[in-house]
Amino acid sequence: MSLIRGTSLQGLTELVEELGGELQPLLDLAHLPAAAVGDHDSFVSYRSVVTVLEAAAAATGADDFGRRLATRQGLEILGPLGVAARTAETVGAALQSIEQYMTVYSPAIAVTVDAPPTHRLAQLRWRIVVRRPPPHRQSAELALGVALRVFRLLAGADFAPRSVQLRHQPLGDAAAYRAYFGCPVEFAAEGYGFRFPADVLRRPLAHDGDVHAVVEQYLSRIAVPTASATADTVAELIRHMLPTGGLDLDLVARQLAVHRRTLQRQLAEQGTSFAALVDQVRRDEAERCLRETDMPLGQLAGLLGLSEQSALTRASRRWFGAPPRQVRHAARALSSGVKN
Repeated sequence: MSLIRGTSLQGLTELVEELGGELQPLLDLAHLPAAAVGDHDSFVSYRSVVTVLEAAAAATGADDFGRRLATRQGLEILGPLGVAARTAETVGAALQSIEQYMTVYSPAIAVTVDAPPTHRLAQLRWRIVVRRPPPHRQSAELALGVALRVFRLLAGADFAPRSVQLRHQPLGDAAAYRAYFGCPVEFAAEGYGFRFPADVLRRPLAHDGDVHAVVEQYLSRIAVPTASATADTVAELIRHMLPTGGLDLDLVARQLAVHRRTLQRQLAEQGTSFAALVDQVRRDEAERCLRETDMPLGQLAGLLGLSEQSALTRASRRWFGAPPRQVRHAARALSSGVKN
């Protein structure tokens, strides 16, 4: 089970009440103890957090529930990890600490910052690293909203991304997203994150080297190792490599710095195989895109690393018992029925 600290739901009780909702039925639905909400020392199932956020948005009629909740959270939800960030030498060093020790907050999610030396823009990426995650649009918007607040705390209140990327379509008024993030928003993107000026990473912080060293030493003792070749890790690599069309076992093994036979053995011990994971990731990505986007089927086939659209049609019949257009139509009809 992938876990996350109870502070991931900081402000949930108050927000649900302000929107006229009733919290306890939502917690019961998600199998969440009320005492864990907002508590840093409590760990809860990440899937339960995803469930309660989606249910709260539906129950209160607030399409922007995740974004609203983000205004009630900030760096403090990370506990000692937040202290490490605030005492770092620069914004970039703070983000490196967050990236390195994110598993202390939750092994279920990862945050990375890419800043190629020759590029004027850097890229923050947020992703779930568990296999077959449930629909998590509210969780993703909450995460990016909190990330924006963290950047403004570290880099200054004037910070604004150049663009924001969301994997899903707008949940409400598209213009509200631009007003919220202060920049253009790209929907149906390949991942979640935002681009920002790379020179922001060089901005100095109120550095405290002694405190920073002590906190990082503590974090290094309690952090969950992430280098092992778990099925979830392999599945995440597969998802990122599929669109390249060059995915194979040797390539993934090299990424994990293990021999291909070692990787095969580790996956077998977990009751799966590389081929099974590739097929499962393709199925999950196809289901998400057919349900949440208007992506053309030819483009979807390429995203899945399939040679042509006919291969997608055959796979869809095997996965879902129907061709992709029919799957998309059924998902839209179901979604419309739920809203009504």
